[in-house]
Amino acid sequence: MSEMDDLAAFAVLIEAGSFTLAAQRLGCSKGQLSKRISQLEAQFSVVLLQRTTRRLSLTAAGAALLPQAQALVAQAERARQALARLKDDMAGPVRMTVPVSLGETFFDGLLLEFSQKYPDVQIELELNNNFRDLARDSFDLAVRTDVANDERLVARPLLAWQEMTCASPAYLERYGEPATPQALAGHRCLLNSHYSGREEWLYHQRHELLRVKVSGPFASNHYNLLKKAALAGAGIARLPSYLLPTELADGRLRWLLRDFQTRRMPMYLVHPYQGGLPKRTQVLADYLVGWFKRSGEALDRL
Repeated sequence: MSEMDDLAAFAVLIEAGSFTLAAQRLGCSKGQLSKRISQLEAQFSVVLLQRTTRRLSLTAAGAALLPQAQALVAQAERARQALARLKDDMAGPVRMTVPVSLGETFFDGLLLEFSQKYPDVQIELELNNNFRDLARDSFDLAVRTDVANDERLVARPLLAWQEMTCASPAYLERYGEPATPQALAGHRCLLNSHYSGREEWLYHQRHELLRVKVSGPFASNHYNLLKKAALAGAGIARLPSYLLPTELADGRLRWLLRDFQTRRMPMYLVHPYQGGLPKRTQVLADYLVGWFKRSGEALDRL
């Protein structure tokens, strides 16, 4: 092994925090890794680590060397990515994680429209409402409502969706249409159990905040189940606008209380910072931006 390999092994060891994990990442034994660190210490005539049975700690020499070793690993990774991009074409996998209800909404488009245009791009779509570390979990793209100033990510605005109050014509024929948010207190409302304050719906009008206590026969943490319940006439729901263009356009759901504002949430397409995307990832990103644009334009026409 070269001195550069030993430096890289040192950086991996500190990141992993143990010889066991680092050896697994490097594909070698703990003994081999320990020998490489000893060789590095001998090469520089310093002690880099204080080793105990429970933890590793850096000496002053180790702390001074670590940034150089990490820079070497980062440079090697950039070189690997540059070579990968040279070989890249419109074939191969793109891994993406998105919220459950959103993924279900554009899933048909991914399977049909996008896949027909780019048949050699293999989409691996994870539906997950939990935060995923894109670099650690090897995801190429994600859709998020919060990027939290993460400098490791590049964020591209998609749209700002709003919660829309809606119900089916059958429900409104039976129970009547609420003219104000306060009237919701007398209606059967479909609640989102994901939120701790699900029994309080907020509205704004002319800078006034209205808080309405609601109740109803059904609650779920899944937007699409709430939409199905609304379509079946079970009650009034508050749903994200990206779920509703088709149902509102064909009249299966009606948008209620349009003069009262509800919360708006920005949505971003994000990817790990890497100085450029493979072409197959870029075309998928562009497709998603276009899908959201069409969705927003459809709502604007209502």
